[in-house]
Amino acid sequence: MKQKNFENVKKILEKQGYAVIGNHSGVQICRWTKNSLNKKGVCWKEKFYGIESHRCAQLSPAIMWCENQCLHCWRPIENNLGTQIPIVDEPKEIIEKIIEARKKLLMGFKGNKKINQKKFEEALNPTLFTFSLSGEPTLYPRLDELIQEVKKRNAVSFLVTNGLNPEAIKKLDEKNSLPTQITLSLNAGNEKLFNAWHRSSKKDAWLKFNETLDLLKQLKGKTRRIIRLTLVKEGKNPKSKFNEISNMKDENVKEYAELIRKAEPDFIHVKAFMSVGYARERMGYDKMPWHYEIKKFADKLANELKEDGYKILAEEKRSCVVLLGKNKKDIKIKI
Repeated sequence: MKQKNFENVKKILEKQGYAVIGNHSGVQICRWTKNSLNKKGVCWKEKFYGIESHRCAQLSPAIMWCENQCLHCWRPIENNLGTQIPIVDEPKEIIEKIIEARKKLLMGFKGNKKINQKKFEEALNPTLFTFSLSGEPTLYPRLDELIQEVKKRNAVSFLVTNGLNPEAIKKLDEKNSLPTQITLSLNAGNEKLFNAWHRSSKKDAWLKFNETLDLLKQLKGKTRRIIRLTLVKEGKNPKSKFNEISNMKDENVKEYAELIRKAEPDFIHVKAFMSVGYARERMGYDKMPWHYEIKKFADKLANELKEDGYKILAEEKRSCVVLLGKNKKDIKIKI
């Protein structure tokens, strides 16, 4: 039955432009990769970190497996397949097939004379593998080996996680397989909002999340550690059942600061929710903060964390994102 459900989900994802790999993985061409090739600008991560948008492979080793059904998620979370991947594919095979599938997805650009041809040729060989496409990557039981495959290619790896599997991150550390950067999504400052926001299938989700915050602190110097806030404001649609729910009220600032102090991350991303994809069915455009609202919230958070050494280091208006950290010289990734 689960395999049948996967086949149904696979059809949905392929219609949306995903390439589904094997029994549980997938890749898609990020819009910033497309923009970079089309000479329409690059991802804010390239501006901040120095990575190349056109050489980024956005992938997932657990494409529709996740504990949560987060309100702000633009993925088709209503089709989540649980937390146990029934058939586990080989790490080397996943990476090789991800690269090949991504090449096929990029071939539509080859005949376009308006694109940057040099970037197109470079794009066929990714130098950044971002585990952030869909699902929760730490549910893939051989994630340590998968990251090692990335390292063998002298490439950068980004891991984005919901933080509900601290054991998996501990394993990465023990196996000397930590990614270049770990990003932990922090979308709620207290347990009540956390449960309402994430709608997790894990009864101890808040406890596990806090374990991961503590673990991030212990990983200082071993990997780049990021806390990411995706902010949603109160809406104006009285018919929406999520109209009043928000994670960017004034009282949330101190709550976030307290949790951030537990992790002592290298950087903090303060970013706006985007009403795109499946998220539009839950929260409309009225829930999207403007950049000036994100900047205002980031200023409050920076002020709260001032004694901890954090300050605003960069911002990108187009993407509605503000970066906090301690040292501007540490932003760029050394490849």
